[in-house]
Amino acid sequence: MADRDRDWDFHLRTLSNIARDSNVANDPASDPNVLLSVRRLYELCKAENSEDLVARVYPQFNKIFQRSVSSLSQSRTSNGLLLLAILQFFIDFGEVVLHDADSSLKTFFRSCLSREFADLIVAEAVLEFLNTNQNKFLTSFPTLLPQFYPLLLKLIAWNGEKLEKPFLRIFPALISPGSFLPMFPSLIDFPILVVALERVERSSGSLVGNNIASIQKSKVPEMLLALMDEAYTGSTIGDGGGDSGTEASSTIDVADPLFLELLKDENDGLSERHWNSPGMTAVIQIAINTAQSDRLKQMLNVTPRILDVYFSVALQDVNNSLICALIPLLMSRNSTLLPDKAFSYKVRKRLLEFMLAAFQRSPDFIALLKKPIINRLGEAYDNPAKTELALQLCWAIGEHGGGGRSHKDAARELFESLELLLYENLLSSRLGLRQDSGDNSSGESFRKSSQSRLLCFVITAIAKLATYHRELLPRARVSLGKVARSRTSDARVWTRAHDYLGLLSDTGISLSILGPSKPASKEAHNPGTVNWSQGGTKMVAHIPFYILHEQGPPFHDFSFSDILPRR
Repeated sequence: MADRDRDWDFHLRTLSNIARDSNVANDPASDPNVLLSVRRLYELCKAENSEDLVARVYPQFNKIFQRSVSSLSQSRTSNGLLLLAILQFFIDFGEVVLHDADSSLKTFFRSCLSREFADLIVAEAVLEFLNTNQNKFLTSFPTLLPQFYPLLLKLIAWNGEKLEKPFLRIFPALISPGSFLPMFPSLIDFPILVVALERVERSSGSLVGNNIASIQKSKVPEMLLALMDEAYTGSTIGDGGGDSGTEASSTIDVADPLFLELLKDENDGLSERHWNSPGMTAVIQIAINTAQSDRLKQMLNVTPRILDVYFSVALQDVNNSLICALIPLLMSRNSTLLPDKAFSYKVRKRLLEFMLAAFQRSPDFIALLKKPIINRLGEAYDNPAKTELALQLCWAIGEHGGGGRSHKDAARELFESLELLLYENLLSSRLGLRQDSGDNSSGESFRKSSQSRLLCFVITAIAKLATYHRELLPRARVSLGKVARSRTSDARVWTRAHDYLGLLSDTGISLSILGPSKPASKEAHNPGTVNWSQGGTKMVAHIPFYILHEQGPPFHDFSFSDILPRR
């Protein structure tokens, strides 16, 4: 006990002496003893659990915190570790000393982390601090992390795979109703953020200790002009190479808000990122024309894994209205990704899988989003990415009956769009996909394969819609009949159309094969399906009755238990 008291008095006296030393008082982090004393005093308060000791320490801690924050712009030493140690005290003992830690946390994010996110040691300590206090953040400060998610994304973008695991542990806490939608473009553009940060570092020096917000205000026009000049002419303004006065660069608006949007520290809502803006085009050109840095390569690998967590949280915790609002944004960004082949494939795969999972969970989304879906179907000719999106939308429309039996008007409009897409492909000998390959035979083969695949998806969706909504059956027969009689298309296409015509002629069989995969209500029974848990009570002769959507009695008494293996 005596040793602990001497230890306590020593560290408390150390802080008091430092407060009187003008050289250290103006920059407390410059003396490493300050951090040691703060940590030791916190440990003693935690061990003793004494309100009296906490009350004695608090004034010193609060004074050091305020002085450290005020000295950040002039300090040459890192303040992150010291401020985090004090913040931990505020979080644990704030109620005892009546200190609102929320304002101190916001001050730390805005004043310190915005300057030191590029410092690996500080970044590791921040993620450890956030993970340790994750439950307290969720209960006591639920809006804090969603507010500063852009700053934390910069932290992981700059430090890469080294911090991926601790970042993924805290990442779900960044997602809230207010950050869910604005976060999506930021995640998709992670590699673009890396390129922008690296450009800032080359233009303005090390990011450690510099507040990017102040750099933005003073140097955005110069950085953007240099960035665009490098992208379009292969030179920078400073080296005088290239033709920086070309028409391409002279027409660029240097007030492009791209940098302000990419490098922001706080969530200010969903803002549209114009992929074809001069600033974005310049960043893309640099990413394509220059060798990828190790940092960029890491984020190309990390981004899909972060998206996995984002979509998993969305399906588990996010309400349907936000997911419904995300899908049009997802469809618009499907074809606007950083043109890295492996990265774009991984990201598009996840985008489409999430979209289909959302439709599976809430089929009525298809009816609610009929306008953007119809628009995407009309873009099926533009490029392979949009063609693949159209294929998946066709599948979803057919699988879920255009939103369900209660959405007949939406189903009719979607059916008409499918008809139009079908007739356009029948009348056209090519899909319109431009291939960069010089091999004409390869390009022609790809075109025919894409056209056949699209037609197969479309006619399947038409047949399924007509099965859901019987009023569409006459039109479906006309459409499929035209395909079946069209011998100019792939044999697989007109054969499939001919088969569907045969199925549609028998209501029970078409319902069994093309009908919904799950009943519209718990009491309903789908033809062609058997509840195998009741196999012991069902008769073998029930099988044709299930297929024909009839529930008549069997003529013999052989049960499923006679043919199914027993456990």
